[in-house]
Amino acid sequence: MTLTPAPDAAARRPGPAPSASPAPSVLPSPSVSPSLVLRVCCEFGLTAVLLLGVVTGVRWLFAPDGYGGGGAAFAVLGAGVGALLAALMLSAPGRRSGAHLNPAVTLALWRLGAFPGRDVLPYCLAQLGGSVAGTWLGAVVWGPVVARPPVGYAVVRPGPGWGEGAVVAAEAGVLAASALMLAGLLARPVGRRLLPYAVGLVTALVIALLGPLTGGSANPARQFGPALLAWEAGGTGPLLWAYVAGPVLGAVAGAVLWRRPGGRQGARLGDRPVSPRET
Repeated sequence: MTLTPAPDAAARRPGPAPSASPAPSVLPSPSVSPSLVLRVCCEFGLTAVLLLGVVTGVRWLFAPDGYGGGGAAFAVLGAGVGALLAALMLSAPGRRSGAHLNPAVTLALWRLGAFPGRDVLPYCLAQLGGSVAGTWLGAVVWGPVVARPPVGYAVVRPGPGWGEGAVVAAEAGVLAASALMLAGLLARPVGRRLLPYAVGLVTALVIALLGPLTGGSANPARQFGPALLAWEAGGTGPLLWAYVAGPVLGAVAGAVLWRRPGGRQGARLGDRPVSPRET
């Protein structure tokens, strides 16, 4: 499993010119990646499913007619979202697109040289669009209770005493560490096989530990759809900028740390594009 699908042009490498009138191949080349449109559609759908799962978990764990909140609710939510994320990464659409599901992850992989720059914007737009679609679908499935407090479209909010600057710093720290983890795992074949489980575990821990403090988002797409729908419903779309800026800054910082002069660049992540079906 990998988070870095090969660019569509990866198969066109410099090399000897082909001989005249080559015999046609009856087998598809394994190095040809799926089309960008198909991969972007996978990212949209997978992110929508992730947000539907998040809204569902928040609805049943924090609404008065559900579990009712409490300290254990964040741990249960983290375990559920982490398991869902790992399953989405291991799914066929996840293998096809690379299952980033997070604009900050896409940016980190680009800065690491493991993802083509021309695909960054389509992936990020698909993830943000999937966030809106999944949140809206959660409201359709579970009804008006999703729009009312304390669910509020599953908008992430910081705990008491956490200002905007503290939220940005915490979110940036989580993504910087995550970017370094991704680089380390992608550098080795065994790491790539463990990647979905590692990402799921880290996500579960972030939600369980930071959820009561900063909100535990660590993903601009996690906050974008809920904040947008909450704002349209008369809410404030709280701290959307902080939950976008923090992960983005942290992802870029983590990638810079990995690729710094004299740092651990032995993996050379950009040397060989990774097939989306590689395991």
